[in-house]
Amino acid sequence: MAKPREPAVGFIFVTLCLMMMGAGIIIPLLPQLVTTFEGGDVAQGSRYYGLLMSCFAAAQFVAAPILGSLSDRFGRRRVLLIALAGSAIDYVIMGLAPSMGWLFVARLISGATAGALATCNAYIADVTPPERRAQAFGFIGAAFGLGFAVGPLIGGYLGQENFRLPFFVAAGLVGANWLYGALLLPESLPAGHRRPFSWRRANPVGSLLTLRSFRGVFDMALMYFIYMLAQMLLQSVWILYMQNEFGWTSFQLGLSLAVVGIATAVVQGGFVKRIIAATGERRGLILGLAVSAAAFSGYGLVPRGWMVYAVILVGCWGGIAGPASQAIITRHVPPSEQGGVQGSLSGLSSLAFILGPLIGAWSFGYCVGPSAVIQLHGIAFYEGSALLLVAIALAMRSFRIDDRHVPAAAAASQGVAETA
Repeated sequence: MAKPREPAVGFIFVTLCLMMMGAGIIIPLLPQLVTTFEGGDVAQGSRYYGLLMSCFAAAQFVAAPILGSLSDRFGRRRVLLIALAGSAIDYVIMGLAPSMGWLFVARLISGATAGALATCNAYIADVTPPERRAQAFGFIGAAFGLGFAVGPLIGGYLGQENFRLPFFVAAGLVGANWLYGALLLPESLPAGHRRPFSWRRANPVGSLLTLRSFRGVFDMALMYFIYMLAQMLLQSVWILYMQNEFGWTSFQLGLSLAVVGIATAVVQGGFVKRIIAATGERRGLILGLAVSAAAFSGYGLVPRGWMVYAVILVGCWGGIAGPASQAIITRHVPPSEQGGVQGSLSGLSSLAFILGPLIGAWSFGYCVGPSAVIQLHGIAFYEGSALLLVAIALAMRSFRIDDRHVPAAAAASQGVAETA
C-alpha cells in the first residue's frame, strides 16, 4: 500500500504558481475589454473598471470568512478546489461576455469563491512551525511572483491579436490547477485540529470582531488592511496609468508586470529568510513598508517609461513586509483558528479591494478627464504612499502594546510561582 503524501510547502507552492499565472494572464486585457464596452472612453472605462474590481471584492468580503471557517471544519483541500472552480467559471464567462453586465456576473462568481489565497496561507500555517513561517510565507510570495511574471507575458502576447483569447487560456490553466489539487494535493489540517463551523465567526463582521480575542492580532490586522488598501490603489491604476502616460501596448504592460513578478519572486524566495534573520520580523515589516512608500511616490514622479523599471527594482524589496506581517500574526493564533483568522484577513483584503479601485481608478479617471481641475495623473500612487506611512505608525503602535503585555504577563507568572 502506498504511503500517504505528507502535506508540505512545495505542494501549495505549485498551486499558487498556477493560480497566479491564470490570474496574471487576464490583467493586461481586462481594462481594454471594459474600455471597449464604453466606446473607447478612457475616463468612463476607468470608472467602470474600478466598479468591476470593487464588485469582485465585495463578493469576496462576504464569502472569504465563510470559506475560511469551512476550511477549519472540513479541511483546506476541499475549499481550495471550490475556489479554483469558481475562478475557471469566471474566466470562461468573461471570455464570452457580450456586454458589461456579464463581466459583473463573472466577477461576482469569482469573488464569492475567491478563498484560495487565504486557504493557502492557512495551509502554510498548518505545516510550518512559528519560527519558520516568515521564510515559508516568503516562498509563497515567490510563487505569487513567478506566476505573476509568466501570466501577464502570456496574456499580453496573446492579446495583441485577440484580446478575448487569453481569458480561455486562463480558464484552461486554472482547470489544470484544479486537477492537480484533486489528484495530488494532500490535506494539511489533521482531524484533531478541526473545529465546528460557526456563523458568528463566518459572517464578515463577526469574523473581524473575532480578531479582538487574540492579543496583538487586531492591531496588526488594522495595519494589514491599510497596507492592502495601498496595494490595491497601485494595482487598480497600473494598466490605466501606463497606457495613458507612456502609451504602452498590451505586450509592454505584460512585460512590466512580468518584471514585477520576477523581482518579487527573487526577493521573497531568496532574500526574505536572510533579511528577516538579520532584522527580525518587526524591523523587517517596518523596512518593507518604508521602501514600498518610497517606490509608490517614485512611480508617480518618473517622466520616462523606462524609469518605471528602475523603481520596480527598488520597490520589490518592500515585499518583505507581507511575509513579516503574516508571520507575526500567525504566532498569536492556535492551529484550530488559523483558517478563520486567514479568512478574516482575506475579508480585510477584500474590503481594501472594494475601496482601493474606487479611490484609485476614480481619482485617476477624474484627473485625466476633460473637466479635471488638477491634472495629477499619478495621484493614486501618492495616495498609496501616504497610506503606507499610516501603516508604519499602526505597526509601531501594535508593537508597543504587545511589549507592554509581555512584562505584565511575565510578572503575573512570577507572582503565581512565588505563591506556590
